[in-house]
Amino acid sequence: MILAEQDGFTIIVAGRVVIRHTPDAPFAALGRGTERMNMYRGNFDIADTLHERVALRHARREGASLHLRATDDGPVLLTLTLAETAGGATLSVQCGDARFNRFWFRLVAEPDEKIWGGGEQMSYFNLRGRHFPIWTSEPGVGRDKTSEITRQADAMGHAGGDYYTTNYPQPSFLSSRRYGVHVETTAYSVLDFRAGDYHEIETWAAPSSIAFDVADDFPALVSRLSLRFGRQPPLPEWLYNGAIIGLKSGAASFTRLDAYLDAGARVSALWCEDWAGVRETSFGTRLFWDWRWNGARYPALPERIAALRARGIRFMGYVNPYLCADGTLFPEAAAAGHLARNAEGAILLVDFGEFDCGVVDFTSAAACAWFADTVLFRNMMALGLSGWMADFGEYLPIDAHLASGEDARLMHNAWPTIWARVNAEAIARAGLTGEVLFFMRAGFTGVQRHCPLLWAGDQSVDFSRHDGLRSVIPAALSSGLLGNAYHHSDIGGYTSLFGNVRSAELLMRWAEMAAFTPVMRTHEGNRPGDNLQIDQDGAVLAHFARMTRIWCHLTPYLRRLSAEAAAEGWPAQRPLFFHHENDPHAYEIEDQYLYGPDLLVAPVHAAGAQEWPVYLPAGAEWVHVWSGATHPGGRRIRVPAPCGQPPVFYRTGCAMAALFAAMAAL
Repeated sequence: MILAEQDGFTIIVAGRVVIRHTPDAPFAALGRGTERMNMYRGNFDIADTLHERVALRHARREGASLHLRATDDGPVLLTLTLAETAGGATLSVQCGDARFNRFWFRLVAEPDEKIWGGGEQMSYFNLRGRHFPIWTSEPGVGRDKTSEITRQADAMGHAGGDYYTTNYPQPSFLSSRRYGVHVETTAYSVLDFRAGDYHEIETWAAPSSIAFDVADDFPALVSRLSLRFGRQPPLPEWLYNGAIIGLKSGAASFTRLDAYLDAGARVSALWCEDWAGVRETSFGTRLFWDWRWNGARYPALPERIAALRARGIRFMGYVNPYLCADGTLFPEAAAAGHLARNAEGAILLVDFGEFDCGVVDFTSAAACAWFADTVLFRNMMALGLSGWMADFGEYLPIDAHLASGEDARLMHNAWPTIWARVNAEAIARAGLTGEVLFFMRAGFTGVQRHCPLLWAGDQSVDFSRHDGLRSVIPAALSSGLLGNAYHHSDIGGYTSLFGNVRSAELLMRWAEMAAFTPVMRTHEGNRPGDNLQIDQDGAVLAHFARMTRIWCHLTPYLRRLSAEAAAEGWPAQRPLFFHHENDPHAYEIEDQYLYGPDLLVAPVHAAGAQEWPVYLPAGAEWVHVWSGATHPGGRRIRVPAPCGQPPVFYRTGCAMAALFAAMAAL
């Protein structure tokens, strides 16, 4: 609803005042700027020279449209048209002057309001008080400008990152006032929540619309948003057999897998990302980006895959949308015109760290069909692979010349969603949707409807606040509120640089957290030889095996959460306030989560801890799984938390209380 006043207006959506405009406090501004964007191996240095910013102080209403001008008698520079629906509204945007390429919009904010979303944010769950550039990129190493590891990564290759850098940004957020906002644009944008009385959205191209969704409670709001972005496909049935074991020792991976099974681990799949070969670089052991079976590294692989499947274990691989220039697929794709070009019309080569690659141009239908048929079907699914990591959706160079003629600066953010669609459509054409599983770290608006599983990316192999174990929790919660029901991470982390290596304790604590997520998956990391692996320490392996049995014990509950995801769009991992909206303290907790409505998980994310603080939400009584002690909600307690007993509680009186109580005996 638009309430017009003298040269001003207020927009109310389902009882929420979302926009208020007066000549002295205008809602919108536009301007002209010249950006500088430099990419180095997926890390971006972005700056803007602003030439002009014009406040649109004067507004006139014509029906459902608002015409905004800089001066009372000047030309209309921006036209906004409001279309209302039950529980929401969409404000379409039309710019009247093509000279402008910078746009700012201000929404009403309240001093104590909290904000969540922004895609997958890994440092802070509540975004209030900070700004968040929306640009898919490498998150960086350390992601904390005060840390030594980030300083060294920045010096090495602008690779340190910051609190807002992420593989999966999205110009969408939720407010504690129980409404959601989505900006329909693929351009570079910024969500700025630093002001006390307004939120500012900046975009480097006119958005087509700004959409609002409103609901009476958070479950209903998340349901609405999940329908807007698309709900994730179901997880495959075979996944419920246990953990995905990541090994990259060539044929020896099959022998190493037996050690996990002999230790009593429950296993659903062997994941060998080196199925196509490896190369050694200064960063560590890298994969050979030529997406076909490497017979020298994995002899008799089809027979081995069939033998694994007969034992109830699937085989998974790895793929990304780039082809190494020294591989066999590159010349085939180049000859067919399936690779992006540079300004001179030659094939664009991207440096991925001591090797160059071509970019498969997914704006070409022929390139999509070739990649889906040749790589994903013939070279992977037909070989017997039941899934793969679909990596590197965030690397589209902004100077690429695409077959469609579209500006790569506008396609860069969209690329992860296009990459997800290519994978999903190839699987669908093979008739294997819900049977073949792929997982991604990169994302953007709409990735939800294509990608069945997110993973948190390349965390450091440590407990650090911004890039270690703890960072996985806000990543799951922020992305989950935007319709990504299933989230997981590399057990033990991935990135090992500057002498930073895994400890046995880190592996065990990470496995404990993973046991209470939709998927358990291990990874050897970028420097396998420098880092402790699960099967190299008997105590770590025994602990991991037990955690897989706990995960499998909870599969009846996970099936219930999967049904909720399909029917309601709710994530498996949920913030405390999701089911405890009347508890003000539940909004302050960022390092715990509800696993569904009935389990409370507080992962230990610090080295050396033997006890751990936990906040129990009000409105319920909570049973400590390991001791059986019952605690009233609405207070913070400390509990013993030795390795093997992560702080986990279940809600008294819930339907699966007996299932949860039985975990103590496992």
